[in-house]
Amino acid sequence: MKWQILIFLFVYLALCLLSHGRSYIPTPKSESNMTEAVEWKNVTRLCHTKPLLTVNGQFPGPTIAVHEGDNVLIKVTNRVASNTTIHWHGIRQLRTGWADGPAYVTQCPIGTGHSYTYNFTITGQRGTLWWHAHFSWQRASVYGAFIITPRMPYPFSTPIKEEVPIIFGEWFNDSIEAIEEDMLMYGGGPNSSDSYTINGLPGSIYPCSNKDTFIQSVERGKTYMLRIINAALNDELFFTVANHTLTVVEIDAVYTKPFTTTAIMITPGQTTTVLLTANQVPDSTGMFLMAARPYLTSLFPFDNSTTIGFLKYKDQSIKKTKPPVVTYSSLPLSLPQMQDTVFATKFLAKLRSLNSAEYPCNVPKKIDKRVITTISLNLQDCPPNKTCKGYKGKQFYASMNNISFVRPPISILECHYRNISNSKYSENFPLKPPHIFDYTGVDPIAENMNTEFGTKLLVVPYGTKLEIVLQDTGFLNLENHPIHVHGHNFFIVGRGLGNFDAAKDPGSYNLVDPPERNTVAVPMGGWAALRINADNPGVWFIHCHLEEHTTWGLAMGFIVKSGPDPSQCLLPPPSDFPSC
Repeated sequence: MKWQILIFLFVYLALCLLSHGRSYIPTPKSESNMTEAVEWKNVTRLCHTKPLLTVNGQFPGPTIAVHEGDNVLIKVTNRVASNTTIHWHGIRQLRTGWADGPAYVTQCPIGTGHSYTYNFTITGQRGTLWWHAHFSWQRASVYGAFIITPRMPYPFSTPIKEEVPIIFGEWFNDSIEAIEEDMLMYGGGPNSSDSYTINGLPGSIYPCSNKDTFIQSVERGKTYMLRIINAALNDELFFTVANHTLTVVEIDAVYTKPFTTTAIMITPGQTTTVLLTANQVPDSTGMFLMAARPYLTSLFPFDNSTTIGFLKYKDQSIKKTKPPVVTYSSLPLSLPQMQDTVFATKFLAKLRSLNSAEYPCNVPKKIDKRVITTISLNLQDCPPNKTCKGYKGKQFYASMNNISFVRPPISILECHYRNISNSKYSENFPLKPPHIFDYTGVDPIAENMNTEFGTKLLVVPYGTKLEIVLQDTGFLNLENHPIHVHGHNFFIVGRGLGNFDAAKDPGSYNLVDPPERNTVAVPMGGWAALRINADNPGVWFIHCHLEEHTTWGLAMGFIVKSGPDPSQCLLPPPSDFPSC
């Protein structure tokens, strides 16, 4: 089955994928061609009107709905003045790394006036994923849900009345391009957003936002599937619905052992699918508050606000009424406080793979290679004759094993495939930190925090059972980092606080039913151990999904070599593959 969509991107960005922003479009029974115009649109939030990159005037972008096993073709034509790419976040892209999207890793960007067709097959995946721009900070407004309908019935018997995408984002009153440019020019931190959003709407708790509030109608006694996506640029979030219980059934398009909770914690890049039964007796308004606020683990300035929406019960006895007035003092008690690391830790500890006969947990029991990498913020000395706005007049950077990743002006994947030797990158990413020290107990500002710069890649043979241990450090501050791996899912076999101990900590790994994800929350002041079946040939990006950290260089790449069998080899690049 093929699904073809023609996408056009206009100035500053726009993406045309499907139709209505919050509706599902069933995959056609045969190949279809669709063309839709994309445009700049003046969008008003918080009493501020500005041009925003939209899809057919929609913010966020439309939901794409496909079926497990579909072949998907999405043609992107760039009619804007800047480059662009699109990443299909969480799609494994088996042997089709050409369609993965990160600029200068798997592809050169799509230039103005050029087109590129992303061609990939949905293999062995089902559930909630998403798509977003992967060039510069364009994903601030270019993102949407990507829903994969399973071939088999859901592994739970509860009838679902409706499936509802809930996408968290951020709204900036200022130009996102100007914010990024200032950060790059002066080495300081970026301005925080002015609000969080639920499906593009900040909620009535913000100024001028009574009409910009998300409201989901529900019928009492019915169960709803909330497909929750954190598309925020730089913030992890807590989310709750007042007086209602959430049943977690899936994370990052992988089924979990169901469990109930009053709230969730979700990092940028992650998805969490929950079931909500409308089993409460509403008051005269018929409404229950939903709210999301940041999970704070950083000392850097942040958006200290809360986005809200409502569940609205359908009941003939309830007269039509405006949503109730909400203040910060009336937020649900079930919404965790911003620094509630205890809740976040306990919530993540409950996540387990379903590990059933139909959906086994194929975690590697033994490994061929272990890589231990620090994830650090850095403070670089300011070059002569330059103004720097970082701490103490220096520049902020970030690194993995003290290498701040530099994206070369090439497609690394194309160079690898064509066996082109290139001085722009090397295949010698360090397998352990260059210096051993008390990673989480280090003085946050007294140490030399200068980093090296480069494009060093980890290289493994096809089929390698790979373990990557991600170790937080205390440079500048301890912080929770959402690390996303392209091209592969992984199993989070272990997490802990303090410094990873290779002699002791593997003894407590969960090798039975660890959670399987594509984005992991590395705990503040701790570590996370991932196991990966490296069975997807190509070049893959690993990076922090806090956009400011990726810009500062908190990233790396890894190459999975092609195997001996043709089915284990990267497919050839498509004929319209962009050139640099």
